[in-house]
Amino acid sequence: MSTQIILPRILQVGDGASQEAGNILNSLDCKRPLIVTDGMMVQLGYVARLQQSLEAASITADIFQDTVPEPTVSSIQAGVDKVRDGNYDSIIAIGGGSPIDSAKAIAILGKYGGVMRDYKFPRVVNESGLPIIAIPTTAGTGSECTKVTIITDETNDEKMLCVGIGFMPTAALVDYSLTLSLPPRTTADTGIDALTHAMEAYVSKKASLYSDSQAIAAMKLLAPNLRKAFQDGSDQKAREEMMLGATLAGVAFSNASVALVHGMSRPIGAFYHVPHGLSNAMLLPMVTEYSIPAAPERYADCARAMGVANEGDSDQTANSKLMAELYAINKELQVPTPEQFGIDRDHFFNNLQVMAEQALASGSPGNNPRVPSADEIIEIYRKLW
Repeated sequence: MSTQIILPRILQVGDGASQEAGNILNSLDCKRPLIVTDGMMVQLGYVARLQQSLEAASITADIFQDTVPEPTVSSIQAGVDKVRDGNYDSIIAIGGGSPIDSAKAIAILGKYGGVMRDYKFPRVVNESGLPIIAIPTTAGTGSECTKVTIITDETNDEKMLCVGIGFMPTAALVDYSLTLSLPPRTTADTGIDALTHAMEAYVSKKASLYSDSQAIAAMKLLAPNLRKAFQDGSDQKAREEMMLGATLAGVAFSNASVALVHGMSRPIGAFYHVPHGLSNAMLLPMVTEYSIPAAPERYADCARAMGVANEGDSDQTANSKLMAELYAINKELQVPTPEQFGIDRDHFFNNLQVMAEQALASGSPGNNPRVPSADEIIEIYRKLW
């Protein structure tokens, strides 16, 4: 059986990659891009620097800077309106996963109309939106090289999963120098998010030889550098390896799908506004512990790739070391429980059935080595508290 691999047409990796946006737009014959970003990217000067590089390539760009963390239907609407009212032929997304996810939605809705729910999975969006040049500034989501976007419908607090070739950026400019200013909390949350992507891609029922190769390479880069980047944000080697690892993890899960951690993570994010990477981090150890019995060899491979087990360890020993490491990472990187995050206990426990149903409806738990029932998901949420 063959596997279809979807990637950006152009992948530029390394220090200064972000400065190539103008040259790449010219090669695509795009002359009027809209920059989609957030206020922090403007404040840090990243957008001004991007505009200067565009001007050197004889390109001027307008800015939409009102994206928000965990984008919603309403937060992207002004961007959609701007595209519909303007004469833009491309989009440059610069920022973390939220601006890039917002840009993906804006590129499709701005061109074809409708509402975001029209594009929700199980519909597969293969129509080409406006070309997107994605410039990530966190080593986390891998959104620059995935055919996925997540937009929350705030009317019912549902994180809508939208997938298809139409959401794949045309170019990804992976420039680790843009991550050097990330604060420790963001470094931790996005880094564990990337590690989760790699692990889930590797154990997914949709994994292939190709996605395995990317996932293993990602784990080898991410696991040894996560603590280093958290403790010393100026460590350029750690930042560079984290950035490439996050991109490879994005390639892996975009082509193999995520699993139970992501399925359970989305409702926590939607209902309680927990950042996506952080809710993944909360869940990763407990969901891994639940899943190992169904795929002990695959999880042992993860432990070896991460460097916490060696080739001579049995699968059982490797998995024991993996669990110890996942709990140790969360402790060192100060990942809170839902209770410590400040979520209301009564609301959380009264909401478990709805969250479990939403998790299952996303389809991601079906890719897990051990596919849970709604009751099993509820039990994991209870333990998580």
